[in-house]
Amino acid sequence: MTQPPLTPSNDAATPPDALTATGEAVERDISEEEAGLDDGPGPIRRCIATGERLDRAAMIRYVVGPNGELVPDLKAVLPGRGFWTCASRSAVETAIARKLFVKAAARAGHQGPLTVPAGLADLIEALLVQRCQGLLGLARRAGEVVAGFDKIDSHLRKAPAGLLLGASDGARDGKRKLRALAGSVMCCEVLTSAELSLALGRENVIHAAFKPGRLAEQFLGEATRLAGFRLLVTADGPDLPRAGARTE
Repeated sequence: MTQPPLTPSNDAATPPDALTATGEAVERDISEEEAGLDDGPGPIRRCIATGERLDRAAMIRYVVGPNGELVPDLKAVLPGRGFWTCASRSAVETAIARKLFVKAAARAGHQGPLTVPAGLADLIEALLVQRCQGLLGLARRAGEVVAGFDKIDSHLRKAPAGLLLGASDGARDGKRKLRALAGSVMCCEVLTSAELSLALGRENVIHAAFKPGRLAEQFLGEATRLAGFRLLVTADGPDLPRAGARTE
């Protein structure tokens, strides 16, 4: 029985309205508490667009650059007082439409105009793709990933996998085969075949598998964030990327 993905990405196509976690319209200014700033101990942060409180690992941090530009800080390491959104296209577009980035930047101490990059959600999506591909490249060089359905099948007969990958634009029949092969292993379908192929240095990659370990865990975290920004159209029609789901 298929369980839902860890973070559903069906908000990737949501219009940029101000929404609460329940989808209701918001017509109020956010308070200091809701500003989503870096203040406070622990890993929990508040999204400036929805008000949701989430683990920072599942969110996107932003800081103001030296020239007054908004900078997405995907590693959450840049200096300055940052603020946060959920890792979703709708949250970013809501924050832009309601000028919540401007308000949060002011609360963080920024004075003067704030420049928000054009196509910010697309920029974040591209940066997350690069992070996923970088982790795949590291895994390939370390011998921590195998590619190809037959090789994965052979590997699983000898040792467990930490995470199975399927091309998000692959045929539905191939996805069903991968999920059947996965068993209780997490299955992730968020990168396209071209993106998988580029990262792994070979052509036409449809299936791949991480061995258990830290790289698999890191990849799943980045893929979960990326899934919130993607709605892919396959040869079989629209399909929501699966950031991570178990099949049984």
